[in-house]
Amino acid sequence: MDISEEMLITNLKDAGCTNETIAAFLDYRQTNEQAKQMELLKKHRHILLDKIHEDQKAIDCLDYLLYKLK
Repeated sequence: MDISEEMLITNLKDAGCTNETIAAFLDYRQTNEQAKQMELLKKHRHILLDKIHEDQKAIDCLDYLLYKLK
């Protein structure tokens, strides 16, 4: 199934990709460089996971503080 460029852009924006990342992804699509597309998406996924881990650490700190204040 081929995804339209509009759908790709919407999905990439929804995933939190920057305009630069989206432009690079579309450039790789034009030149049929699927491996580079995949690399770009994996890099962005890693960035998102790092944010989740940072947020989880902050939540753990708050939970500890709430526990101590009880």
